[in-house]
Amino acid sequence: MTKKYKILTEFAKDVSYEIPNVETYLQTKDNILKYNLNLDINSKFLKNKIIEINIISKFQEANLKEKKSNFEITYTAIVRIDENIKDEKEMKKIVLSDVPNEIYPRLEDLFITLVNKSGFPEVKIERKVDFEKLYKENLIN
Repeated sequence: MTKKYKILTEFAKDVSYEIPNVETYLQTKDNILKYNLNLDINSKFLKNKIIEINIISKFQEANLKEKKSNFEITYTAIVRIDENIKDEKEMKKIVLSDVPNEIYPRLEDLFITLVNKSGFPEVKIERKVDFEKLYKENLIN
């Protein structure tokens, strides 16, 4: 199968890591395995079939009211879509499934490195994200 797009570049657009004080660090250390990774995708058409695709990853514990640490990365790919692609569904699949599946391993590596090197070496991502499966599930809903 021939790819219907080309990734022109990819980069970490925004990296945010906040631990306001030592008490928060200690609270985070005790609760880090309760944190969940949430992903969101947005896109913006730039010009001439060139699209900016952002995957926003947030690692947080929803039940903590105070002393929260925040880990967030926006990872961006600039993509040129094949000129022959006219169908909106095909375009959505590229933006929400194909490109994210291709770039996610690098985002995941960056994210795990940030969290691990920030004092939380026990954090791992056990479950791999399958953007194609998520895309198909969202089509049904």
